Amino acid sequence: MLPAYFSLPFTFPFPFTRPMAEKTIFQKIADREIPGDIVYEDDLCLCFRDIAPQAPVHLLLVPRKLIVRIGEADPVDQDLLGHLLTRVRIIAEQEGLAEDGFRVVINNGKNGGEAVPHLHLHLLAGRPLEWPPG
Repeated sequence: MLPAYFSLPFTFPFPFTRPMAEKTIFQKIADREIPGDIVYEDDLCLCFRDIAPQAPVHLLLVPRKLIVRIGEADPVDQDLLGHLLTRVRIIAEQEGLAEDGFRVVINNGKNGGEAVPHLHLHLLAGRPLEWPPG
């Protein structure tokens, strides 16, 4: 049986809210619901160590705003995306990675290696990184 507000004439109960999807693991880390080894944070993003590192240094830089993937970013996200890229330098310097070099990777979709549906930048360092990456 449908709830009363689906009967005719059709009206929404107010205030009407959409059910929220479950938070991503990155949102839970940002909200301190689960622990993360956070190395940097500000009002727009946070950076923490990956729990399954693919290099001696493997950090994840995540916007607090949920953007599912880079392929779904909107023009309104331009400033946030620029902010993320400029934070990479700050984090690399803070972690002592700037001199020897590092790699920044953004995965997009299944074939791109995306594992968590929340835009994030991988900051990899601490060893020579081969090309192509695989």
